[in-house]
Amino acid sequence: MRVDVQQRREIKWLGSLSSPASKFGEQAIISCERTSARRGDHLNPGSQPLSPAKAAFENQEEQFARCFALLREAIAQRAFPGAALAITHRGSLVASQGFGRFTYDEDSPEVQADTVFDVASLTKVIASTSVAMLLYDRHQLPFDAPLADFLSEFVSLAPRHQQAAREKVTLRMLLAHSSGLPAYEKLSEFATSRAELLRAALTTRQVAEPGTRAAYSDIGFILLGEVLAQKADMPLDLFARQEVFTPLGMTLTRYCPPIEWKPDIPPTEDDRTFRKRIIQGEVNDENAFVMGGVAGHAGVFASATDVARFAECMLQRGAGLFKPATVMLFTQRTESPPGTTRALGWDTPSATESSSGRYFSSASFGHLGFTGTSLWIDPVHQLSVTLLTNRTWPDRASQAIRQVRPQVHDAIIEALQTE
Repeated sequence: MRVDVQQRREIKWLGSLSSPASKFGEQAIISCERTSARRGDHLNPGSQPLSPAKAAFENQEEQFARCFALLREAIAQRAFPGAALAITHRGSLVASQGFGRFTYDEDSPEVQADTVFDVASLTKVIASTSVAMLLYDRHQLPFDAPLADFLSEFVSLAPRHQQAAREKVTLRMLLAHSSGLPAYEKLSEFATSRAELLRAALTTRQVAEPGTRAAYSDIGFILLGEVLAQKADMPLDLFARQEVFTPLGMTLTRYCPPIEWKPDIPPTEDDRTFRKRIIQGEVNDENAFVMGGVAGHAGVFASATDVARFAECMLQRGAGLFKPATVMLFTQRTESPPGTTRALGWDTPSATESSSGRYFSSASFGHLGFTGTSLWIDPVHQLSVTLLTNRTWPDRASQAIRQVRPQVHDAIIEALQTE
């Protein structure tokens, strides 16, 4: 019997969502090196695979015609060479589509619905924040404990006059981006190893008093990733894969994708300055690269359909993986600092010019990634939108994605309102 492309995609979606968790004794990637994992029961025996969601994208070209046209026009205008889109609504995968090519060359491979992308800072939510949620559920992550309780060098290596402020930084502040640490520092310019880069992150000077303002910080999540690995008693990549990706059937999601995946991953940059090569199948972020590809702020590669599975888990109030109360706690906007849009790990829609557009509810939560990726989830509309692109190709210059994202989200909700 002939199975067409759409049928194969539907079978894959349904099968992956219901696939059982792998046994802990199987081979696993640990910090980008293949090694034997310790034997024993699965670390999260209480979780169940996500219930199968219905794949219902037979009419996606007609239903989301304006949205698809916006993405094709953005590609024509060189906002990005390629994109993959996945939309879930009321428990169904209602759109799953690839657009454009890996690069702007006419003979470049076409992007498919399940093409794997470097998701950049989506790592912060689908890996780091998810691991934090699991550890919180297990009473292993004390939010209000000082960071220095776990990484004492954060205080001890600082000049004496800075130590009092650094002692105030808590794990909650790292998650809420209110630690006072800067947004980004090019630590890779002088750090040549994981140990050197971590030391540089630990000694990065604060730019604000802890808890007084929210400022998105990669540095904070680099340090958070180290705490999470310490509390999980294993590297972050292994724990995320065993405890989050595998139970949810996210078979195309991992840190440090294997070498055989490389030709099927869109390149993110023609790097003429740092690595001096085309960046394809390896993390784009330089700090994460120096760390060996595994970090709390970046490093995960995934397909849009896999990210949609994760989004459905969040829409299903944890779906047996996380406690419903924990999902609520992490995804609602924090009360401090005043004026913040941040939740714990996540962001929420800003009052004006949000990347989620005009229609996502105030209960929504989402995140963006530097390479041109985004995930927005709206529990009121029971909607998730995953958009993955490689807008950094070839040289990070294009910022047009900033206009494309809200237009795409608006077009999706307008299409759903006409059902």
